[in-house]
Amino acid sequence: MAIEVGNVFEGRVTGVKPFGAFVALPEGGTGMVHISEVSNEFVQDIAAVLHIGDTVKVQVINVAPDGKIALSIKRLLPPPPRQPREGRGPAGGARPGAPRPGGPREGGHFGAGRGGNGRPPVKAAEALPVTAHPVCGSPRLRSIPTT
Repeated sequence: MAIEVGNVFEGRVTGVKPFGAFVALPEGGTGMVHISEVSNEFVQDIAAVLHIGDTVKVQVINVAPDGKIALSIKRLLPPPPRQPREGRGPAGGARPGAPRPGGPREGGHFGAGRGGNGRPPVKAAEALPVTAHPVCGSPRLRSIPTT
């Protein structure tokens, strides 16, 4: 079987470094398992997990143009169980996207006491004075004096 991305092999650990472990593959090649691809759990010291001579099942995750083979043990492991998040889901309250109580549709704090639609009264654009832009001559609104 050729060494291609996605293939699974059983190999023997030939070397362990702080950043990963080297694994001899049956095809005669050698690949490296980076420390982040050893386990679903955090690995502080790879030497505590893998030892020279260990037989491991690995998946090829990359073959670089220069011939380096990246391997993973983690991708062949079952996914870790997900922990439920606090304050989420059915027990956590309203479903996502639902309006919040006291929001704008319920007459809540958005513009309360300012009029029918919750916005301050605005002058019609036609009633505002128009001047020409000094460079291009396009019409623009004059600034409105605040009271």
